[in-house]
Amino acid sequence: MGIIRACNGFADNVPAMVSTPPPVEDPPITAGRTAADELWGAPMVSLEGVSKSFGEHLVVNDLSFEVRGGQIFGLIGPSGCGKTTLVKMLVGLVSPTSGRAAVRGVDPAKFTARERAGIGYAPQGFFLYPTLTVQENAKFVASLYGIGFLQRKRRIREVLTFLEIWDARKRLAKNISGGMQRRLSIACALFHKPGLVFVDEPTSGLDPILRAKVWDYLRQLRNEGSTVFVTTQHIDEAEYCDQVGILNGGSLIAVGTPQEIRRSALGGEVIAVEGGTYTREDVVALWELPEVKKVDWDGRDKLRLMVDDAATATPAVTEVLHRRGTQFTALMPYLPSFDEVFIELVQRP
Repeated sequence: MGIIRACNGFADNVPAMVSTPPPVEDPPITAGRTAADELWGAPMVSLEGVSKSFGEHLVVNDLSFEVRGGQIFGLIGPSGCGKTTLVKMLVGLVSPTSGRAAVRGVDPAKFTARERAGIGYAPQGFFLYPTLTVQENAKFVASLYGIGFLQRKRRIREVLTFLEIWDARKRLAKNISGGMQRRLSIACALFHKPGLVFVDEPTSGLDPILRAKVWDYLRQLRNEGSTVFVTTQHIDEAEYCDQVGILNGGSLIAVGTPQEIRRSALGGEVIAVEGGTYTREDVVALWELPEVKKVDWDGRDKLRLMVDDAATATPAVTEVLHRRGTQFTALMPYLPSFDEVFIELVQRP
């Protein structure tokens, strides 16, 4: 994480930027997963009552949750809700005002060089050197992590190829697209094969095609064994995560799998009845079913039923409509968008 500390003004010269031991030729890379602490599902990030204030402004408010290994954890929320501040606390750049945070069992403020070497961090925005080429930036960052020359050369090609920017390696960083700059930032967090990667707003400002590609890369990292902690203001990207925390105004308003959060927000599951014309009598008959908790009807052909369990309720709903002679073309589970889920959650008292 030396490059990040340097580029954010934490150091004024190159020697101070090196937070890991000086490079040697082809050292064994020990950063990353071990049999002891990187088992699937082992705690990687833990927070207990973490808050952060800048003066009188409370940015992060009493956060408590845990991120387990082997997954993509997405911290989702609008711009300015405290996501970046939290990530900076987890990588040791900012200290919490109160509460306790642990990353791989260690207080981030007490990271040793070895512990830092087990973590990758791609900050929001572009903090590398614009007048160096893509490959020169990569070599510089890899050297900060103590990767020897031969291994560095091989690893840089591997990562840049993985992120589809190897062909742009000789171009100045200032002359590549915003999407390539984001991928270069992510690449620089991966050269040392970390077991835990923090990626802050990787898709901000990108078009939908590039956003999809970035998520493909993050999923591949997860599949290869890394734990990925990602922040995003695109609410719909919650669907790409294994676990999600929803942040609003500095407070955590929900945490769980996407399906758990959707169910919590809506109070159950939703069945959509499509392709029919319904009457008030149909709606009343459906309301009387014990499996149905709520009926939303637009007065014409749109019918949504809130139920505890869609698989259990579907046969009962089908039977009632058939008995009444009501024609429809499809009856299926309905998944509201995460934008709808987010609105429901933030509007709760």
